[in-house]
Amino acid sequence: MEDNSISDNWYYVIVQNPDTASEKILGFSDEKTKEKFLPAFKTKQDAKSCFQLLPKDLFKEKYDIHAVIEEDIIDTAKKAGHQVFIMDEAGHILTPLG
Repeated sequence: MEDNSISDNWYYVIVQNPDTASEKILGFSDEKTKEKFLPAFKTKQDAKSCFQLLPKDLFKEKYDIHAVIEEDIIDTAKKAGHQVFIMDEAGHILTPLG
């Protein structure tokens, strides 16, 4: 089995509309708390598995999984008013990032 884990300062994120002018890290809003967040994953496989469970518009948008350095994820999240949560393959929050 291929090991797709990366060092602790890099995480995998789901990118909406990659390589376009509208490219962005896919974010969500918690229905109960209304808190906005970006999901990040420790492995590419976790991101792939969780992606299957997340709400998305496959007919209008394209998606890809990218490895992004921690500081860039946090900066992007802050600019968009989001938090970052490390999630597992089932979509459970493991820990906040930053």
